Amino acid sequence: MIMLLLCSAALISSACTTTRNVSIDRQHVEMDNELAEAEALIIPLEALGEDARRMQDELILARGVINDLENTANVDPYFSGRLSAWSGRLALLEGRRNEAQRLYSQSINAAPGNIPGIVLGIRLEGSLIGQLDIIERELSMTAQQSSAPGFGELHIERGRVLLGLSRFAEAAGAFDTAFSSGIDDIYRESYLRSRNLAWEMRNAGTASAGTIGMLGQDGITWNDSISIAANETQLLRFLSGGRSLSNTEFFSRLLERGFIPLSQDVNAGEWPSLLPGQNDIVTRAGAAWFIWHLYAEARADRQMLSRYSSRFATGPNPRSPIADIPPLSPFFDSILGCVETELLHLIDGRNFGPAQLIRGAELLGILRRIDK
Repeated sequence: MIMLLLCSAALISSACTTTRNVSIDRQHVEMDNELAEAEALIIPLEALGEDARRMQDELILARGVINDLENTANVDPYFSGRLSAWSGRLALLEGRRNEAQRLYSQSINAAPGNIPGIVLGIRLEGSLIGQLDIIERELSMTAQQSSAPGFGELHIERGRVLLGLSRFAEAAGAFDTAFSSGIDDIYRESYLRSRNLAWEMRNAGTASAGTIGMLGQDGITWNDSISIAANETQLLRFLSGGRSLSNTEFFSRLLERGFIPLSQDVNAGEWPSLLPGQNDIVTRAGAAWFIWHLYAEARADRQMLSRYSSRFATGPNPRSPIADIPPLSPFFDSILGCVETELLHLIDGRNFGPAQLIRGAELLGILRRIDK
């Protein structure tokens, strides 16, 4: 009888322990999911760099999620260490560096070697060279194995730092290594723009000092476009004859000869009476016009300027193979020409995105291809 009671007590105790462990495991899963929610809010903000300061609503939302987690009792030091690290990384974005430093110490003490904490330590380092030294040291411990914890995150940091150091080819390679490591999709979504910029900026290695500052800009003006074409290619020599012309003179001549459109609206039925200005921001539609006219001039074939409309936009039912470019648009030939020759691409396989902006590095790469 006594043995039976002892066995029953043991079974009850074992069942209680199992139930308690399941409950704890479930709690850990729930908290990890909540921490992943915070990470998904913070990573895109980090990818924005200094521009994140303007994203006040997003910063407040991320801080609310972090605060809720910090107010939840948790005795798991590894979870606490990671939470402190993400809170510190958010504090850096909020401009609270001293708080970020405090949270870094708290993170490393709670969970030495946790990856979010290591990344916070990298970002707290004052110089880019110092950051790169830390990254290379940490990567050396992974033996460059993509399956090693933190491999992808460290290569994201490496790409970010190398881009800041203008080591564009290495930066592009670091981002691609990170993306192929199995890292969470949020990193690819957040840092794809930086990766693409690094690949485009590889072409800037021989750019003049007066041009290189324009290449990383998301939006460029007609004045910038003229500087890039005049300083880095021979495509405007037909206007200058080898003489030195100011950007204002180039702009006037390009406008007069139709190399700059009077409007950048692909739906415009007629040109406006108001002329564009040198400091107007160039859209993809305007860039396509500028590029295709220079392409036709470089090949001494102005028939290219009406090649596509004569094929697609005539007859009783004109049609366009590009969803967001009307067949009777004045930009029809320029955009189709740029797409067919792969000077510009469709943003999603169907649409061109005519109102989107073009980066300086992208324009430079295209103009250099034309100038060969």
